[in-house]
Amino acid sequence: MNIIKEKLKTNPFLIAVHRGSSMGNIIENTIPAFHAGIQSGADILEIDIIRSKDGKFYIFHDGNEKRLLGRDRNIKTMDSSEIDSCNYRNNNGQFIHFKVEKLEDVLNEFKGDILINLDRSWEYWDTLLPFLDQYDMKSQILLKSPVNKSWLNILDAHQEKYPFIPIINHLSEIEEMEVYKNINMIGVEMIAENQKSPFFQDETIQMIKEKGLFIWVNAIRLDDQTILYAEFDDDASIIKGPEYGWQRLVEKGADMIQTDWPSLLYNYRENLKLTK
Repeated sequence: MNIIKEKLKTNPFLIAVHRGSSMGNIIENTIPAFHAGIQSGADILEIDIIRSKDGKFYIFHDGNEKRLLGRDRNIKTMDSSEIDSCNYRNNNGQFIHFKVEKLEDVLNEFKGDILINLDRSWEYWDTLLPFLDQYDMKSQILLKSPVNKSWLNILDAHQEKYPFIPIINHLSEIEEMEVYKNINMIGVEMIAENQKSPFFQDETIQMIKEKGLFIWVNAIRLDDQTILYAEFDDDASIIKGPEYGWQRLVEKGADMIQTDWPSLLYNYRENLKLTK
């Protein structure tokens, strides 16, 4: 929380890099990709978590096994020895001598003041939260999840209060979150399919801000069908201009913007500072 506040003192918004920055021989969701993201201006590393069948934590977005590992099996059905035997494919589709990263290695590498968002981790909180406790990185780690009682009850009961951002699709979910008095909710991730969404309306955003919560929005464009914030995204920002994407997110009050193009968003942010 303090890291976020400190960074926002000198920046109009924070940049979250989606899976790190990958190109050529540097693979997404790896330590090199995270270093590339930081060098591109990111304030937050968004990383995806999986747990092997024998309980080990790795950095990988399941569903991408064929593309990245040349495997037809979901990585979550593999034990750690099988995961460790996999080699990555690079962006040219060639196998390289690089393995799936372990969470412990990533945490040890980036201990400091870079924020780390552990995404897709919620189904493992029963064992992940105690695992995280040993690293003493509460100020750096951001947890997210959909509003789901089974996951939130685990988070609510855990002694160490990691900063948490629920993924909100419906206004009622904000009220649902208020039941959990022991969760360290610092913000909300707003999903808006179009401009009619309640999360695109200024009064909703003002209500969230008045609760003292940060606002996370997504500029990433996953495919042609998935709309995360009213199509004001990376694609529009790059193809048409920032005024068709990132600028609208800033105008809506975004405190954190997730992107696949951190260096371009960083350049936009630097130019924005010069105009103020």
